[in-house]
Amino acid sequence: MSRKIDFSIGEFYHVYNRGVDKRKIFPSKTDYRRFITLLFACNSERPVNLREQGESLEDALATGRTDTLTNICAYCLMPNHFHMVLREKTERGISRFMQKLQTAYTMYFNERNRRTGALLESTFRASHANTDEYLKYLISYIHLNPVKLIEPKWKETGIADRPRAEKFLQSYAHSSYPDYTSSTRQESAILKIGELPEYFESALDFKSAVREWLEFNIKSPKG
Repeated sequence: MSRKIDFSIGEFYHVYNRGVDKRKIFPSKTDYRRFITLLFACNSERPVNLREQGESLEDALATGRTDTLTNICAYCLMPNHFHMVLREKTERGISRFMQKLQTAYTMYFNERNRRTGALLESTFRASHANTDEYLKYLISYIHLNPVKLIEPKWKETGIADRPRAEKFLQSYAHSSYPDYTSSTRQESAILKIGELPEYFESALDFKSAVREWLEFNIKSPKG
């Protein structure tokens, strides 16, 4: 399937992909960690070689990198797919970054699991976040994805327990939600949250925006 979209410098895009046949692409915490490390290491003009740079995020951060290809503003990894909000920084920056990221992760995954062939759908998908309303919605939508892991039908039936859902999102280590709520962790170095318009002047503003979407889907009491 071809992707009919042109990336323009300075614009924001929702970029996502999933495993072939909807298969799991992150079977273990180690796999999540490798992909997150690659988010940092692949966003660089230089080739990726984690055997030289170190295979952990800590090692990659210590090694550093050259000029970045794109600005990563948000991300969320789910068992069989991932979402990101990217801002085009250089000509073909997003395309080059995604090609490096997907190739590097597939090579790692296939070697680790002694398999061959495609892991991800061949062409990543993207949509242009061309309005403030859509971009702000995307930030909440992406970070709300993990709720389906504890309440699979929340979009259809509503959130049964909002405090539990908020606590789960805060503890979910495979998204940038904790970085938006001012948690101090290494993963924050991956992000350029400051590239976004000033939708969230504080962690409280961000949590309020996410809470609005959760409250919109709170399960109505049954009489």
